[in-house]
Amino acid sequence: MKKLDKLIIKTFLGPFVATFFVTLFVLVMQFLWKYVDDLVGKGLDTVVIIQLIAYTSATLVTLALPLAVLLSSIMTFGNLGESFELVALKSSGISLLRFIRPLMVVCSFIGFLAFLFANYVIPVANLQAKSLLYDITNSKPAFNIKAGVFYRDIPGYTIKVAQKDKDNQTIHQVMIFDNQSGGGDKVILAEKGQMVLTANKRFLYFILENGWRYEERGNRGYTVPGDMIRLGFKKYSKAFDLSSFAFNRLNMDLFASNQQMLNIKQLDVAIDSLEKAQTIFGKTVNAYVTVRFPFFRWKDSAWAATAPPLKVKDFENIIPEKNRRAVLERAEQSVRETLGSLDAPTKEYSEKHSVILMHKVEWQRKFTLAAACVVMFLIGAPLGSIIRKGGLGTPLVFAVIFFVIFNIFFMIGEKMARSGVMFTWSGMWLSNIVLLPIAGFLIYKAMNDSNLFNKEFYFRIYQKVKKFLQKFKSKKQPTI
Repeated sequence: MKKLDKLIIKTFLGPFVATFFVTLFVLVMQFLWKYVDDLVGKGLDTVVIIQLIAYTSATLVTLALPLAVLLSSIMTFGNLGESFELVALKSSGISLLRFIRPLMVVCSFIGFLAFLFANYVIPVANLQAKSLLYDITNSKPAFNIKAGVFYRDIPGYTIKVAQKDKDNQTIHQVMIFDNQSGGGDKVILAEKGQMVLTANKRFLYFILENGWRYEERGNRGYTVPGDMIRLGFKKYSKAFDLSSFAFNRLNMDLFASNQQMLNIKQLDVAIDSLEKAQTIFGKTVNAYVTVRFPFFRWKDSAWAATAPPLKVKDFENIIPEKNRRAVLERAEQSVRETLGSLDAPTKEYSEKHSVILMHKVEWQRKFTLAAACVVMFLIGAPLGSIIRKGGLGTPLVFAVIFFVIFNIFFMIGEKMARSGVMFTWSGMWLSNIVLLPIAGFLIYKAMNDSNLFNKEFYFRIYQKVKKFLQKFKSKKQPTI
């Protein structure tokens, strides 16, 4: 490796590492902002939140790498151009392709690592992140009784307190409705009380003072009235089971069959199994048709070649007039029954086909995001040498523009591939296909020292067009 290659690689790696972690941080913040309502107020432990962020960060690595490669390559060659190092290299007879070559190898290696990460790490991270997020979103909010509001999150109870002191334990004018199954309704009223939580947070005790208990017993039906019992108390302790508020993890095997949790080999097996199961629908349809329309069994190629096309009028003339109505009604009923029998297989076939498409989309995703690292470098390297601006200002603007273009076409292609409008390979590779000609155009312009982003270049063009229009107008005016 020559000194030039070492210099360019060293100049690239610093911005790449920094921009990668900044990009990953932004993507994780976007995820947290999306699910902030599901995370807040659940009383989650710090360990659970750290696990969710760690697993989510792993799933976003392959999306952060292309943007990091694009931004760092623009910054690298922008800094070299701004310090006139690119001019010195070109004046020494070194072409643009020559000093791009070492970084091309590095970015290809980054793309290969991105593929390995997407194939072996992201399925596991997706399984952990999706299952953990599902458990969090389906868990109850943390226990929190507010003054003046009926609280119904404890199963079988409705609680209301008129006032709650600043210590968050002392409560006043307490009302508890106990409507659990297995007995009559019970009501507890108390002037004040204390809320005490056990150390393991499994039970909550209401230690009530100066109140009454109302209970209905012996209700044997509508004709015989029950007994209303009222008991007064100076001090009464009521326990509430808070086990329903505990954060519990479901079995992750329930999520393991999803296409996002599979690697390339597992996706191949799943796609093969789904396509084999899909062939059953053809046999089902064939069975329905041949049973209800048996004349297909006797139809051969010779008859189909020699028989004249049968028209409706000819068909009506064949059948006697007295049987015509009954035959037509029977034929219509048979067609209607056949269509009704095929409704369920048609819907099931459509669902199975959409599942196959999602598996194929996920298979292609592992390659497209890895290849995007190379495509983004082919855009960023010549773009940085053209704009000749280092730092984060101008390179960040161009990086965001091209990444937005990439993301838009990527989402459009994925949606079309999922819906079957495009082939899965063409839909998932749409963003790279669109950006490759742009990369070729920028490389051509950079090799020819284009003034593509030079203000003076466009100002001179404007002046020439302005002079041309002025001459055209002067020639068009009539002379006196």
